[in-house]
This record gives sequence, structure tokens and C-alpha cells, in this order.
Amino acid sequence: MYKIIVPLALFALIVGCKTSNTELKQETVNTSEFVRDTTPRVTGIGGIFITSDDPQKTTEWYGKNLGLATDEYGSVFEFRSANNPDEVNYLRWSAFKTGSNYLKPSKKEFMINYRVQNIEGLVRMLRNNGVTILDTIATYDYGKFVHILDPDGNKIELWEPVDSVLTKMGGKTTK
Repeated sequence: MYKIIVPLALFALIVGCKTSNTELKQETVNTSEFVRDTTPRVTGIGGIFITSDDPQKTTEWYGKNLGLATDEYGSVFEFRSANNPDEVNYLRWSAFKTGSNYLKPSKKEFMINYRVQNIEGLVRMLRNNGVTILDTIATYDYGKFVHILDPDGNKIELWEPVDSVLTKMGGKTTK
């Protein structure tokens, strides 16, 4: 006797047990814990970046007046994944010095970082759609990053996070 496991759809498997040469028993089981969605897409906001003439003063103001838990880079917001409430996710808020090269070539005073899945597939899809890709995918312990431009010239940062590394790093978070 043996089992045959064949993926049928995103959340189903057919499990078969051969009991004789002519008989095959099948049952459908939920496999949401086995199958991971890898569709290249945005899954949420990963960061909000603004410019300031005095980023340190601005960060301190946000901490004092709005209760953000701040560090030298701004503030980290901790939240839970709607699809997996046991999973801790993070969003970074940061103030950059006015004129910072980090937001260029955008002329705007802000940049949004989007959390994504399958960044390589997403970059291929964006390139095929004629989207301007500003750099190559950079990989760090806590995730992969790439920058693109939207039709209005706004620089967008795409981030495929490794939240478990950020959890291990610890630090203050705004909850």
C-alpha cells in the first residue's frame, strides 16, 4: 500500500491509497499550510519615507507628540499578518534629509515602500510591462529590495521581507 499526493489546486490535494490493482481510494484534504502563494504582487506597505530639513528633530517630534517608539532610523511599526496572525510583520517610518539621494530621481518629498512576494517574478513582470526599474535586486538578511518609478516619476521601493530576521534583531517598535 502507498499514498499518492498530487497537487490539484491552491488548497487541495488528492490523496490516493492503492489497495489493489483496480481500486484507488481518493479524498480531498485542506493543504493551506503546505501550499505557499508565490504570485508576484504587493502584499502591503513596508515603509513610509519623508524628507525633512532636520530629520533628527522631526523624528524626535514624532516620538514626543505622536508616541512613536523611535531609533536612529525613525520608527518601526509591528503588526500581524491578516492571513497568518501568528506572523509578526514590520513597517519602517523614516525621515531623510531634504535633498537626500535616497529618494532620487523622484522630485517628491516622500517615498513608499511596498511589501511584496516573489520580487524576482514581480521585476520580470514589471520589466515586461515597460516599467522603469532603477537598480538590481539587493539582498540583505532581512529581505530583498529594488526601486522602480511610477508613471508620475515617484520612486517606489519594493521589499520582499524576511520578518523573522527583524524579530530576532529586536529593538523598540511602535505597536
